[in-house]
Amino acid sequence: MAARRMLIIGGDAAGMSAASQARRLKRPDELEILAFERSAFTSYSACGIPYWVGGVVDGPDALVARTAAEHRARGIDLRMHTEVTAIDTAAQRVRVRDREGGERWEGYDELVVATGARPLRPDIPGIDAPGVHGVQNLDDGRALHEALGKDAEGLRAVVVGAGYIGVEMAEALVNRGCRVTVLEQAEQPMSTLDPDMGRIVHEAMCGLGIRTVTGAEVTEVLTGDDGRAAGVRTREEEYPADLVVLGLGVRPETRLAREAGLPLGASGGLLTDLAMRVRGEENVWAGGDCVEVLDLVSGRTRHIALGTHANKHGQVIGSNVGGGYATFPGVVGTAVSKVCDLEIARTGLLEAQARQAGLDFVTVTIESTSRAGYYPGARPMTVKMLAERRTGRLLGVQIVGREGAGKRVDVAAVALTAGMTVEQMTALDLGYAPPFSPVWDPVLVAARKATGAVAADVRAR
Repeated sequence: MAARRMLIIGGDAAGMSAASQARRLKRPDELEILAFERSAFTSYSACGIPYWVGGVVDGPDALVARTAAEHRARGIDLRMHTEVTAIDTAAQRVRVRDREGGERWEGYDELVVATGARPLRPDIPGIDAPGVHGVQNLDDGRALHEALGKDAEGLRAVVVGAGYIGVEMAEALVNRGCRVTVLEQAEQPMSTLDPDMGRIVHEAMCGLGIRTVTGAEVTEVLTGDDGRAAGVRTREEEYPADLVVLGLGVRPETRLAREAGLPLGASGGLLTDLAMRVRGEENVWAGGDCVEVLDLVSGRTRHIALGTHANKHGQVIGSNVGGGYATFPGVVGTAVSKVCDLEIARTGLLEAQARQAGLDFVTVTIESTSRAGYYPGARPMTVKMLAERRTGRLLGVQIVGREGAGKRVDVAAVALTAGMTVEQMTALDLGYAPPFSPVWDPVLVAARKATGAVAADVRAR
């Protein structure tokens, strides 16, 4: 009996996790695994690029979890510099273009779409000029690293966008000695936070020496006589630059899926069932940054591009293709980042997202410290919490603070996943000692205040 063929489009986290898990369950004579990756790298940590650029970690090799040769040694036929240009689900085949430009059709029994996401690039003059850098893959990281050179002290760097990528790149450039300006179109940096919490980030970034301009719509990348980027123009001002970094976020890379007629959600991501099978398809699977997933808090699908999710998606797909059964139940939207010593975290819904989901809620914000106030090194921390009116169900948490703040969001993520109320949270048995926490952990302080706000709201009604 001929081996079935598992064909994978995309050789990074989701695709190669799916391949590796399927290979653990099926021998090569039972399941042939063929993967195509259009770039020069596979199974790498894009999240590590800012820290490589900033000189904190080595790269690019250190950011590669498993090379193409290592995948092949495990019985996975991974072909680099090879791009899939079309999907034909009716005939169960894909069209492939190799590095020499030759094209052919390859058939499959099981197809995995793991095409990732594409960075946002505004359609403005000068955006493609030399000296304008994206931060999507290791080639981008290498180009930016080389542009900075061995001594970047005093270089003028303009970062366009103040989301996770933008603030992490701002930190990297500060670490290299650059004079950094961050331009953000929204009213505050970090649109993944509510504006009041984003304001704290804004003030902290300015305090760290990062010029942070909000309400700044970029209209043009200015170029010099040599054609290289020389500055950035907004509607109000011009900002000189020796290099420009784009940190505007990403969108699902689903052109192939759309052209093949596969179902897409509101953000353009592929829609799957809990087993990561594409809806309406028996033998097409999808995972990673190209999909939308269920938000366990709002009950709607969302696009969240994170390597943690991508690896889990791949594990689920590989298990199912390999003859087992696994599901990916959904997410609560947890993310954490930092800029210099400022830690930024969120999980669950923002106020705007809660309103869009039709939820009625109360909010509370508290100030606390990372350790007992009398213990050396205690640093300030702000925690904001959203809870549903009447029921008190936890809806979301945002945390901004210094060392020890960011990972506290994990407590809230577990509570959200479990569907806990803020009152139930107040009884959580969290670890305490003065070097690690006040007697009442900041998350529990917020839960106590939210419990009171819910009770007061019920009484007022």
